[in-house]
Amino acid sequence: MQRIHFALPLAAMLPLPGMAAGKQPSANTDPRPNIIFFLVDDMGWQDTSVPFWTERTFYNDRYETPNMERLASRGMLFTQAYACSLSSPTRCSLMTGCNAARHGVTNWTLQKNTSTDGKSQTLVFPDWNYNGIAQVEGTNNTFVADSFVELLRESGYHTIHCGKAHWGAIDTPGENPCHFGFETNIAGHAAGGLATYLSEQNYGHDKDGKPYSLFAIPGLEKYWQTGTFATEALTREAIGALEKAKAYNQPFYLYMSHYAIHVPIDRDERYFQKYKDKGLSDKEAAYASLIEGMDKSLGDIMTWLEENGLADNTIILFMGDNGGFCTSTAWRDEPLYTQNYPLNCGKGSAYEGGIREPMIVCWPGVTEPGSRCDSYVMIEDYFPTILEMAGVRKYKTRQPIDGISFVPLLNGSGDPSQGRNLYWNFPNFWADSAGPGISTTATVRSGDWKLIYYYETGKKELFNIPNDISEKNDVAAEHPDLVKRLSDDLGKYLRKVGAMRPSYRASGEPCPWPDEV
Repeated sequence: MQRIHFALPLAAMLPLPGMAAGKQPSANTDPRPNIIFFLVDDMGWQDTSVPFWTERTFYNDRYETPNMERLASRGMLFTQAYACSLSSPTRCSLMTGCNAARHGVTNWTLQKNTSTDGKSQTLVFPDWNYNGIAQVEGTNNTFVADSFVELLRESGYHTIHCGKAHWGAIDTPGENPCHFGFETNIAGHAAGGLATYLSEQNYGHDKDGKPYSLFAIPGLEKYWQTGTFATEALTREAIGALEKAKAYNQPFYLYMSHYAIHVPIDRDERYFQKYKDKGLSDKEAAYASLIEGMDKSLGDIMTWLEENGLADNTIILFMGDNGGFCTSTAWRDEPLYTQNYPLNCGKGSAYEGGIREPMIVCWPGVTEPGSRCDSYVMIEDYFPTILEMAGVRKYKTRQPIDGISFVPLLNGSGDPSQGRNLYWNFPNFWADSAGPGISTTATVRSGDWKLIYYYETGKKELFNIPNDISEKNDVAAEHPDLVKRLSDDLGKYLRKVGAMRPSYRASGEPCPWPDEV
């Protein structure tokens, strides 16, 4: 069923800021703002010199991200920004405006008709949408939807994709960003990671130019053997695309979706020695160099906007896609190199370390410089938010939109988080990990409270997040009425959106919904 969504026209909502003094704007006669979404892969909550907590920590002093600081000083920092715990679910929610429980891409995607779930002795995982999202019918195990990018394009925006896509499996419609409204695609394909950041290894291609990995980055051949780190190559290509966009007489949307700081932890030699000199191990210094290279990319794009007279009419949104990759040495042979502290656990987990992300929004003339927002937002909220920013007043989508615009948080006109619950569903098992906190779960956040339900055991954990951000004190036994209320709400929501659930291997029976335990 089609739903019609309305947003106020931008001109009616807020005046557009003027251009910076001494700078000449492009010939664009459309006054709507340019929009840049800068998405970082696998970034830990503390992998930055910008503190997203109430206090500064040791890790904020370890890393140097001056351009994140620069962006935060000009815009609004969000302390409770949420995504899914893995990449594909997050990115599919971004593109469709749907919660992952609804779109069913609940684990990471890669090869067609191939589930990436790990093995379980007790559970059989559902037939989830491992082929990703699609813009057309006809491919099994996909969620068919309209993207906000296509709506932007139809409204007059020039749309650019640069970097990681990861919305659909190989040889499905979802593998190609151009199928979702992007007019320009730089290096986006089905893979959710990269073979290497190193041009010396041709970003995953052999000497004959053939990919030796499914994770080889396409389209960067001119940088092979040049010593150009992949993050830098993508940035140069993005700026090249922006140079062309200046002449198109239309606003642009750039999705700057970095492969950084996903594994492998290759050294960005521009910054590696700096962190070695700080006393970090080789692995930690290499990881820190990935972070600073990502930050340089942000700074290069911000500087380009300033030099071209576009900074005052360009919105920049900065976000991470899921929690940092490794948060414990107790269950891995690899050393600790990413930080979500004080959050519990990391990527793949329903704990805060898996789903709470660094987020900054700079909307010149709208966001108060250097401000902070403690209200919670969810990844699917970007769909209606970006369309409202772009003044797209009326649009139809095949899918219901679960996201809620957070423009009121940016302009101070309201708080859409009040009275709103957030939901997660992960009826899967992440194949890369079997550590503490990596489980098959369904979760609800309601105000200060968060309930995690474990499909396999029926266990429920309850945390008061503001009072226990590290989720060390499970108070479910102390609040049985609250556990019941949240369980009822979560079970009702999962049924409403057609969520999937695992089954018990021994009996073949589906695991109970949270309100059935």
